[in-house]
Amino acid sequence: MAAHGTPPRGIDATRSPLFEGRFGRMFRNLAPATFGANDQDNRRNLKALGAAMSADIDEPKDGLDAEESGIPALYTYFGQFVDHDITFDPVSTLRKSLDPDGLVDFRTPSFNLDNVYGRGPADQPYMYTKEGRFRHGDAMTGAGGQSGHDLPRFAGRAIIGDPRNDENSLVSQLQGLMLNVHNRMVDDNPGLGFEALQQLVRFHYQYVVVNDFLSRIVSQPILDALKTDGRFDQKRLRYFHWRNLPFMPVEFSVAAYRLGHSMVRPGYRLNDDKLLPIFPRAGKPHEEALTGFQTMKPGRALDWGRFIDIDKRAGGSDPETGDPANVRRLQFAYRIDTSLVGFLHDLPKAVAGDPPASLGERNLLRGWLLGLPSGQSVARAMAIEPLADADIIIGKAVDAPEDGDVVGPIIDAVTAKGGDGKAFADNCPLWTYVLAEAATNKTNMAIPITGGGTRSTPQLGPVGGHIVAEVFLGLLFGDGMSYLSLDPLWKPVSGAGFRLKDLVSYGLGMGPSLHYR
Repeated sequence: MAAHGTPPRGIDATRSPLFEGRFGRMFRNLAPATFGANDQDNRRNLKALGAAMSADIDEPKDGLDAEESGIPALYTYFGQFVDHDITFDPVSTLRKSLDPDGLVDFRTPSFNLDNVYGRGPADQPYMYTKEGRFRHGDAMTGAGGQSGHDLPRFAGRAIIGDPRNDENSLVSQLQGLMLNVHNRMVDDNPGLGFEALQQLVRFHYQYVVVNDFLSRIVSQPILDALKTDGRFDQKRLRYFHWRNLPFMPVEFSVAAYRLGHSMVRPGYRLNDDKLLPIFPRAGKPHEEALTGFQTMKPGRALDWGRFIDIDKRAGGSDPETGDPANVRRLQFAYRIDTSLVGFLHDLPKAVAGDPPASLGERNLLRGWLLGLPSGQSVARAMAIEPLADADIIIGKAVDAPEDGDVVGPIIDAVTAKGGDGKAFADNCPLWTYVLAEAATNKTNMAIPITGGGTRSTPQLGPVGGHIVAEVFLGLLFGDGMSYLSLDPLWKPVSGAGFRLKDLVSYGLGMGPSLHYR
């Protein structure tokens, strides 16, 4: 019998009927990594590693922060939005995941915005007006923010294509912005049918994913290696292959693409009034925070310029008063590294209904239960020299670490938390490995603030970067309706430099119109 969560040894998981249209594996011949002699030892050691990867509670910050990268904060939640577009398993839990039959990808693995469009106006007419526009919820305001609307709701629950896009106030408003993008596309292109308008919105979104988001999180040499004559080329994909339709690799969904968890800040300033933690602190369930799945509270309309460079902002504190609220600064995502903010160590029940409450421990357990290989095994399968144990550092990838920023090399870090560190010798969980690799793979990224300059920014390296970039591109190449399949030379009418900031501006009614007739 195979280990729980893995297909029987010798079966090609990407071609087996069991996995057709579901999850599969990029490296199906690699043995699952284990971290103890028995189930209890595995869980104990992974819990210790999860604890080592969880920082202490740090109050939400307004001013300059050593953990900030050069990536504007909205990309963290755009990444979450993308994840909800390409994967959706509404019933899987840590217990159910022991059974590979439980891993049905109810979300089609393609960048088709079904998390926005749902099943369309024919099947879900309550989401649309008779003109094919999306319906909005209540008006929403906030001091210094752009006025807008909450998502349409019934009894507090959002009526949208994917309920997860109401998990917090940030991804919720990004979902609302995408409704606005569609509605403005309707206004800009009268006479076009719903499917043509939907395709235009998808093309702009896919263009941003390929030409902006990937280059923020994956190092440029890896992306360049996937191109021919300056354009992404399916023949350059070395590790992600499929027979009929692309599948969702667990190495991507359970490990490499969970990079965004390390990019989350302790909290965010939404506008001139609201500086809020991402979740309530443990023992304070009623503390005001960004927790979602509820009608948007008053005063939470985003000042989008605090999250993405739709205009030129400051990047620090007011030089006169030291008050960062006065300068309405652009906030940045935290660095991709092996440290998660303390608020993610004790998730509220609305987010994590089943134990454990620690996001780090949950990720590690899921990878083990699904039989993921170690990061070193994947590196060797890619013909890449693996990181030495001493170079897999647990902690914050800041330029000048202070006391408590760095826990230590993985073996020492796990031992310090009461686990058997030797269980991780040349045997790092793939998720942790990808993050540790990124922390050693920094680039000086230009920061879009007044005064400019650069900021040292970790990006996914050879293992994590190839997994993420190849899956993104593979899903697009494997989708006959994507712009890379239908018209690889396509670009927005506003120009080839169209980026996430331009999509946001368009949804806010601030950017140029996108007329296609």
